[in-house]
Amino acid sequence: MLRSMYSGVSGLKTHQTKLDVIGNNIANVNTVAYKSSSVTFQEVLSQTVASAQPPTNSGTGGTNPSQVGLGTSIGAISTNHANGNIQTTDSITDLALDGGGFFVVNDGLSNSYTRAGNFSIDSAGNLVTVNGEKVMGWNKGNNEGIDTSMPLESISLSSLTMEASATNEISFEGNLDSEMEVDDSFEYNMTLFDSLGSAHSATVTFTKTSNNNFDYTVTDSEGDSLSSGHLVFTEEGKLDIDDTGTDISEFTVTYDNGAAEADITLNFDENKFTQYSNTTVVNSTQDGYEAGSLISLGVDQEGKVIGNFSNGRDNHVSTIAVASFINPQGLEKVGGNLFATSWNSGEAQIGIAGTGERGSIASSSLEMANVDLSREFTEMIVAQRGFQANSKIITTSDEVLQELVNLKR
Repeated sequence: MLRSMYSGVSGLKTHQTKLDVIGNNIANVNTVAYKSSSVTFQEVLSQTVASAQPPTNSGTGGTNPSQVGLGTSIGAISTNHANGNIQTTDSITDLALDGGGFFVVNDGLSNSYTRAGNFSIDSAGNLVTVNGEKVMGWNKGNNEGIDTSMPLESISLSSLTMEASATNEISFEGNLDSEMEVDDSFEYNMTLFDSLGSAHSATVTFTKTSNNNFDYTVTDSEGDSLSSGHLVFTEEGKLDIDDTGTDISEFTVTYDNGAAEADITLNFDENKFTQYSNTTVVNSTQDGYEAGSLISLGVDQEGKVIGNFSNGRDNHVSTIAVASFINPQGLEKVGGNLFATSWNSGEAQIGIAGTGERGSIASSSLEMANVDLSREFTEMIVAQRGFQANSKIITTSDEVLQELVNLKR
């Protein structure tokens, strides 16, 4: 009787634990990126009443073992790392991982890992969690790219500016009207930027010298010549860059404001710079720009933080790191939507979103909890009935023991 009573007690304990886990899942149904847990039971050591016996030489068959179980215990409490649904928000710093992986955050002592991307920017310009842990990744240095092989650092968005860049290459596209008369010209005004970000006016004058032939000159705002060249077109109106008469120029500009001397190359697109019987239109793009200050931020699917600056340029300023694990279920929950590595999770594999086992990043979005309420309520009913059944074992065992006591009377 005592054995059955203690088996019932073990059943009460395990089913109570199951109810605790279910209650925690339901309590976190609206927690950002919460991962639900589930409980599995296992039997404990059984007492062997009779051992198994092999067949005998006399012709009798073997016998099976006779064992009495001693109750149940918790086999495992597992975390379900399936993705939750993604919900859009109005905050650009809200991020969700669509797929595997974890954001890497640091509390100043060690790294932790989270799926909850409800981040914000603190007073120091750091991207942080709701509890103040800094989001980790790689920042762009002055005039440098982002090297993801370098150690992680906190994503810093304070005092972001874009340095000025001098004009070194200008690309032209458009059309010069084939109906222009010889010696007719067309002027195109453009801007050159020096190494200090100052803008300087320049003019390109295209002059028709004969059929399919144009001269061009580049002059500064004072009218002084900076460069000149010659363009030859085919009978089909395409730029003939293989013609020995075509001269695509490179020239050097010296500025008088202390900026560095600049070597500039003019490129004419052989497919987009034509001579057709049509209106003369010329456009250009160049690699120079003035200095700019940050206006807004955006995050792409690879975790690249893209800044939009006052000079009209976009710049890749940071990259958010994403970690993957060989065994995510081996991670330990440490509260605050955070996970820590354990002996069985494996080391964090740090990389870029969308690579390896790492999911892509959705900006202005949050991952919701993956709690399935219908399943949780069903499991609650099962656990409740299991608890009741085990309590019946205890009360029945108590009644039987009472009868044994009454035999003395």
